[in-house]
Amino acid sequence: MKTFMEPLSKEEEEYYLKRFKDGDKKAKEVLIERNLRLVAHVVKKYVSTDMDRGLEDMISVGTIGLIKAITSFNMEKGKLSTYAAKCIDNELLMMLRYDKKKSKEVSLYEPIGTDHEGNEISLFDIIESDEKSIESQCELQEDLIRLSDVINKELTPREYEIIKMRYGLMGEEEVTQREVARIMGISRSYVSRIEKRALEKLKKAIE
Repeated sequence: MKTFMEPLSKEEEEYYLKRFKDGDKKAKEVLIERNLRLVAHVVKKYVSTDMDRGLEDMISVGTIGLIKAITSFNMEKGKLSTYAAKCIDNELLMMLRYDKKKSKEVSLYEPIGTDHEGNEISLFDIIESDEKSIESQCELQEDLIRLSDVINKELTPREYEIIKMRYGLMGEEEVTQREVARIMGISRSYVSRIEKRALEKLKKAIE
């Protein structure tokens, strides 16, 4: 496992948290970098030889939990490390539940909202091109297999996280791009670009 920077002292942590709350983006970067050792510590609990996910992938997922913790932490309620550990743990557990899900096709067809006419739509409906028609059940199954493979293996942790939140997958509540941006501590336009890129990957999987 790579070497991470030493954690911040209590005084340093309070200083950078206050700077971050005042809008200092550099302070947020410091808080992330100096808490990566905590991410690695939590990840150790889940590392085993029979896991499909690599260590670096798990560190990336855990870091998403850390970013959420830093963004939403209330300085008046306990220590950041305690709160962040729970957020990191939760993010990793959600990832593991997703990896262990046997029937990936179900999640692709699970209703995630309605169109302008009030009809239920799924992630597959969004990804599928209007011009593309499925001629047979066999072709449909092939498309689903390719699409599931992309979701599991080719989307980056950040792309997967954004798609999951935007379309309410894996039990997540469907949220707007603005809300995703707030949770992840990035701009709404950046969320939009990542979402578009992820959906393009999924489209290519069924072409």
